[in-house]
Amino acid sequence: MKTIKKVLVIGATGGSGRSTVKALVKSGYQVTALSRQASLEFKRPVLTIDGSVLDSVTLKSAIAGQDAVIVTLGISENPFRVRLKGPQHTPMNIRSAGTRNIIELMKEHKINRLIVQTSYGSGPSKDLLRLRDKLLFNLLLKPQIADTDTQDRYVRESGLNWTIVQPVHLSSEPKANNKLFASPELVVSKWSISRELVGEFNATSLFDSSTYNQTMALSSI
Repeated sequence: MKTIKKVLVIGATGGSGRSTVKALVKSGYQVTALSRQASLEFKRPVLTIDGSVLDSVTLKSAIAGQDAVIVTLGISENPFRVRLKGPQHTPMNIRSAGTRNIIELMKEHKINRLIVQTSYGSGPSKDLLRLRDKLLFNLLLKPQIADTDTQDRYVRESGLNWTIVQPVHLSSEPKANNKLFASPELVVSKWSISRELVGEFNATSLFDSSTYNQTMALSSI
């Protein structure tokens, strides 16, 4: 197995992205953070690249020389506004289009390890949601979940050593108040999980071959 030392986190300034970067640094990885305003969020030892995953020149520069890529793309704008009027700053297809670009460049640079954080209720867990969450997804998040489903398909068809991470409702609660419950069978314990725990799982999964080509549901106990 190839030694993983250099890790690129894409979508690094979202809540889960920041937690992932923090966990990677703590574990001793050389981390590069890519987002539109990465340099405003992170300081050394984190390397930063300001730009969009949809910019092929920026993305190619970011991916070159990496050993693994972790993707935490999403739309951070108010979901009500996004549903009614569309996003102002981020394309609706950021997850799928960005991930497709990432996969193509990873193959070009012979990088095999890919972790993609999506959302519980997309892909294979779509029919496992509680009724209240199904209603929420259909009314508020339907276009975003549709794009996440496309992202999910791109990852599964990539031929890379991928892991899809599907947390349930994310919270800013300290990890000390929860314990991680990770399930390849997509079983859920409590319907919330700390972003800190998700970030740590993303980091520790890099070397965990048992998660290769698996979708992992993350909740807490």
